[in-house]
Amino acid sequence: MAIVLSFFVGHWLLSVFMQTFFLHRYGAHRMFSMSPRAERVFHFLTFLFQGSSYLNPRGYAILHREHHAYSDGPQDPHSPHSSKGFVDMNVKTATRYAGLWSGAIEPEERFTGGYPSWPALEKVGDSWMTRLAFGAAYSIPYFIFAPHWAFFVLLPMHWFMGPLHGAIVNWCGHKYGYRNFSTRDKSRNSLPFDFVTMGELFQNNHHRYGQALNFAARSWEFDPAYWVIRVFADMGWVRISKEQEMGLAETYVEPADASLAEGAE
Repeated sequence: MAIVLSFFVGHWLLSVFMQTFFLHRYGAHRMFSMSPRAERVFHFLTFLFQGSSYLNPRGYAILHREHHAYSDGPQDPHSPHSSKGFVDMNVKTATRYAGLWSGAIEPEERFTGGYPSWPALEKVGDSWMTRLAFGAAYSIPYFIFAPHWAFFVLLPMHWFMGPLHGAIVNWCGHKYGYRNFSTRDKSRNSLPFDFVTMGELFQNNHHRYGQALNFAARSWEFDPAYWVIRVFADMGWVRISKEQEMGLAETYVEPADASLAEGAE
């Protein structure tokens, strides 16, 4: 039992960390910089740890920038407040994401550029053969070590882990929790110590200070991914400028609809 649960928790944390570190804070926002070689290493690790649910950096970045620009408005690609329910929100998200990374949907120019690109790896990661191979590999520890059939209910979460993390953040982070700041959307902080999504559930803080590397804003809040990134910086794997540390770096997601009410509830 311990081996199965450790495998699940380990996969969860590694997958969600690469999503917040590489795809979100680096790919979508450029909150820090890294060398081309380091970018390739972390891109490969994102592919490895997300596995069957690997998310293309281009599709992810554009989708996320659209979310910031139109947060909780009718053009937000994944808001619980412009969806009929949890399933409807995620179907809309998946449909638009697929159109963006494939090129079937042409985004606004201001949302494009600045994200990691590795066409060969992305082609492998987006292949159904690759996704099925990872899905099969996730089953092996369960067949060997699971003491009861009930543990197999965890398997679908392995298969769809990347989108699942996004669904939790997009839904809970705009419906449940507390607000530190008045913002033009309905974003909330769901947990004061976000051990579930490595800092992503500080949505109200992040929507108020969209380029701040540390998603925690109060002394009693804790963003685990931020401190891991600081260790990476100390080791020379990433670089954080003073402007990036203060959240003053250029952003690709300037709000487009000022008609949304300030501090909307």
